Amino acid sequence: MDNIIETKSFTFAVRIVNLYKMLTNDRKEYVLSKQLLRSGTSIGANVSEAERGQTKPDFYAKMCIALKEANETHYWLRLLYKTEYLTKKEFDSMENDIKELISILISICKTQEKNKK
Repeated sequence: MDNIIETKSFTFAVRIVNLYKMLTNDRKEYVLSKQLLRSGTSIGANVSEAERGQTKPDFYAKMCIALKEANETHYWLRLLYKTEYLTKKEFDSMENDIKELISILISICKTQEKNKK
């Protein structure tokens, strides 16, 4: 993978899976962490689909879905932190990554939107 968004979203998905395992095994949190697992791994899945999309509109749609999933993931991370399932250190590390993904995805979606006109 030499595509930055694919690489970063895949690496983030691996971190999400590991975080999910820690939350369920060590902290016995099963509901919020399942939501986090779904949205956090969906980012990379949608990016991967977009990269292999049939058309430019398909690419754009999948990247926008990836952005939506990234925003949802940020929500679940904030909620897990505020409810004390994540330490500040754990949260800060994950938040830096999700904010970076969101920024990249916003840029991609804005560029695609501009190119449609």
